[in-house]
Amino acid sequence: MGQKTQVPRRARLNRERVLEAAVTLADEIGIDALSMRRLAQEVGVVPMALYKHVADKEDLLDGMVEVIIREIDPPVLDSCWRDAIRHRVLSARSALHHHRWARQAIESRSKPTPSVLEYQDSFAGIFLAGGFTPDLAHHVMHALGGRMWGFTQELFGGSGNPKGNAQPPASPDAQAEMFAHMARLYPNIVTIATATPHDDDSVVGRGCDDQYEFEFALDLLLDGFERLHRRRWTSER
Repeated sequence: MGQKTQVPRRARLNRERVLEAAVTLADEIGIDALSMRRLAQEVGVVPMALYKHVADKEDLLDGMVEVIIREIDPPVLDSCWRDAIRHRVLSARSALHHHRWARQAIESRSKPTPSVLEYQDSFAGIFLAGGFTPDLAHHVMHALGGRMWGFTQELFGGSGNPKGNAQPPASPDAQAEMFAHMARLYPNIVTIATATPHDDDSVVGRGCDDQYEFEFALDLLLDGFERLHRRRWTSER
């Protein structure tokens, strides 16, 4: 009598597994192509089974943002506020580079979830623990803005595109013609845009070294925050 072949049991579906699968799928196909039906196929269930764990696609996206937040390094204890802020911002930027759809998801959220509020609260806590007054902390949080999440709108190149779509490289002749046209119409922009060598392997496509520019602006902000903190700056006039 032959032995019965045991069929491997499928891992029990839960919210965490659904969210992790959604993140992995979005990494492959992008967030616009992500649907509840496509996700159900990925985890091997009928679409209705997903609704036991996520209410709808908006709830799914909220949960995916929570997954991204968990990938960001927590605040570093026993470090100065400047190092703690810088480290966390750059960790967030690294997470967004691994998940190119994440910026679009973050910017599309209309209501902050508890995880998002906890993330923002941790930044405010770093500033307050560093001796910032609530007044100054309020304004520096505004100034930090999207950099808290590791992104900003870049001046040159395509990094302002929330979908992270890079433009295909133009031919040398087409580039030369474009720059000649730009130089005639916008000479000052061309002067500063071509003042520094550009990085063809930039994470946002051909253009400026976006990581360098991001850290440059972040350090300028942190320097300014530090000066205001030392001056005991207040918004009162």
